[in-house]
Amino acid sequence: MRIGIDIDGVLTDIESWQLDYGSKFYYDNYHKGIINYKGYETYEIFDSSKKCDDLFWMKYFKEYSINIDIRRFASEVIKELKKRENEIYIITARGSFLFNSSDTMAKEENDNIVKNWLDKNDVYYDKLIFSSEDKLDVCIQNKIDIMIEDKVDNINKISEIIPVICYHAGYNEKCSGKNIYRVYTWYDILLLIDGGICGKDRIN
Repeated sequence: MRIGIDIDGVLTDIESWQLDYGSKFYYDNYHKGIINYKGYETYEIFDSSKKCDDLFWMKYFKEYSINIDIRRFASEVIKELKKRENEIYIITARGSFLFNSSDTMAKEENDNIVKNWLDKNDVYYDKLIFSSEDKLDVCIQNKIDIMIEDKVDNINKISEIIPVICYHAGYNEKCSGKNIYRVYTWYDILLLIDGGICGKDRIN
């Protein structure tokens, strides 16, 4: 079985990170606090503008990329999934921020930071794919059987084709439907796959 795994929000807790670092940034620069803690982007969280969000990521994108902690037990669960002869595909839109923040870092630097972060955190993968934020085509092209994702748009689109494991966050708490399975930890993911709930049919 081919398992697709997102990075931000799945391997990392980007929700908590944005609340913490966003609180500092928006306080220091705009004297603004959290308005909507269930927002996906910082401009939604702090009721600001996309320009402010762009400035936020220009300041913190590199620090986030290098230093963000991996979620507990993610590495060992992925190794266990590989032991069971699954193929692991890391599929990330990391770097797509840079279309609006081109001064942050070059694509090559971004890609190397991602690879180094995965290596540092002992994350096994068979293939690493840098994609657009819309990952449906990537899943189809690579014949992914199950996608582990946190972004609502991706969950909704991909679940029309294959099962999606939704890693819980405030911004996706209302996301539900056929082929969508909510989890709260990495061992939740392993238990779900153990149960065969997600099925095993590949995309043709």
